[in-house]
Formats: sequence, structure tokens, C-alpha cells
Amino acid sequence: MSIHFKTAFSSIRRSPFQAFAAVGVLAVTFFVASILTTLLYSSDKLLRYFETRPQVIAFLKEDIPLSDVSSLQGRLEGDIRVKDVKYVSKEEALLIYKEATTDNPLLSELVTPSIFPASLEFSLTDLKYANDIIGEVKSESTVDQVGFTANLGGEATLSDTVERLKTITEYVRIGGSIFVGILFATSFLVLFVIISMRLTSRRGEIEILSLIGATSSFIRSPILIEAMSYVVLGVSLGWMLSFISVLYLSPSLISYFNQIVILPKTITGLLALFGVIYAAEILIASLLALVGGSIAVSRSLKKR
Repeated sequence: MSIHFKTAFSSIRRSPFQAFAAVGVLAVTFFVASILTTLLYSSDKLLRYFETRPQVIAFLKEDIPLSDVSSLQGRLEGDIRVKDVKYVSKEEALLIYKEATTDNPLLSELVTPSIFPASLEFSLTDLKYANDIIGEVKSESTVDQVGFTANLGGEATLSDTVERLKTITEYVRIGGSIFVGILFATSFLVLFVIISMRLTSRRGEIEILSLIGATSSFIRSPILIEAMSYVVLGVSLGWMLSFISVLYLSPSLISYFNQIVILPKTITGLLALFGVIYAAEILIASLLALVGGSIAVSRSLKKR
């Protein structure tokens, strides 16, 4: 095995510019892959936040016993489709109104708690449950009306609002998956072309080895080791540059999005995220190098 490593590294030293070009192309490819993976991770967090952000507000009827309200609240809290159930009394509703109108105090001077209905507010684990949940809550005897914070056009357009949000979410996810697939295909082609170029430059050496009876595995091993060397260096360099970039930008991004956690807030969490990305990229790049190198070597040997 040592002779294969010596042959591979000797080949790299003989053509350093091709080696630099190979590592550079792979570094750029996997820098983009790392950044894209981070963006997909952040966009998924962002989409999940907005998917569950719309709140359903069940306005309760007047003079409803608290026991009935507690019963409804308990049923909602036990529903796996529902989360963050909160009871808002008349007094709390007035405080919310006053906070929302602090820039115009005249609007809240003559307002009393009696004009605000008590309500139960809750979020959904997924927007697809919105229509069913709202229909069920409307049928409750304690509920007067049901509102939906994502619905800008009244209850009549609730279905349209939910469908639009779901469609946007699916488009972003599918588009990201297609782009990642294209990027991996491009990486495979880049590796294949680089390995083919290296085989062309070593044509004479391969012909001599074939004439003296060397097996295909003997010829293939140093070439695959050389390809794996490019992969490890290229992936590591691209990953490191992407990690430094994200590490530099993450404080501004976390501050901008505030309560929306699009990236881990600690160095440990960020390292864990990028550790998973690095392991996945090394695995994928190694498979691409092995498959691309094997195909390129087989083609070259068949021609001879």
C-alpha cells in the first residue's frame, strides 16, 4: 500500500498546478455546498417558525363559567395538533390593546375591559390542521367567534391564506433540494474531469504498467488515492472558509432575526452543526471520487 501512496504523492508533486486547480475547484464547490446547506438549515427554521406562527383566537361568549373555559383549554392542550394554549381575560385584552395604542393614548382613555371578550389563543403545529381545528373550535358552545392572525381578508379567505403559505413553503423546500442535487451532480462531473486529465497526463506510465503485466487494481489504487487527497483537501478548505464566514456573520443574523433561532447561538452548537455538514461532505465527496475515479480508470484501460 505504501508504494501506492508514494506514487500518488509523487504524481501530485510532478504537476502541482493541476493539483492546486483540482483542490481549488473542489474547495469552491464545497464552500458553496456548505453555505447552501447552512442557508437551507436556516430557511427551514424560518419556515417552521412562520408555519406555526399564525395564532387561532377563540373569542368566548359572555358569562361563560370558568369551569367550561378550563375544560375547553384542557382539551386543546391535549390535542397534538395544538401548542401554546393561553387564556386571555378581559383585563389582559385591555392591556394588550393599550400597549398596541401607546402612540395614541386617546384611543384607550374611554375603553373599559367590559368591551373586550375573553379568549383562548393557541398556535398550530402545522398549517394543514388549521381548517379542521378552527371548524372544531367553532362548534364549541362556549365559543362565540374564531379569528386567525394569518388571515388578512376575513374568515372567507382562510383556506386561501393557508394554501398560499403552504405552497410558498413547499416551493422553497423543493427548489432548495433541486439546487443541492444540481450541485452534487456538478461536483461529480468536476471530479471526473480532473481525474481524466490526470490520467491523460500519465498515459505513458499507465501503458508501461499495462505492458509489464500490472493488474487494473494496481494501476487504479494510486489514482484513487490521489483523487481522495484532492477531496480531503478541497472539502476541508471549502468547509473551513464557510465556517469562518458563518461564524463572522452569525452574530448579525441572530440579532436581526431576534427570537427566530435560525442558527445555533453558541459556538458549541455551531460547531456541532458544521461537524455534521463536514462529515456528510467528506462521505459524499469520497463516494463521488471513488465512483468517478473508477469510471475514468476503466474507460482509460479499455481504450488501451
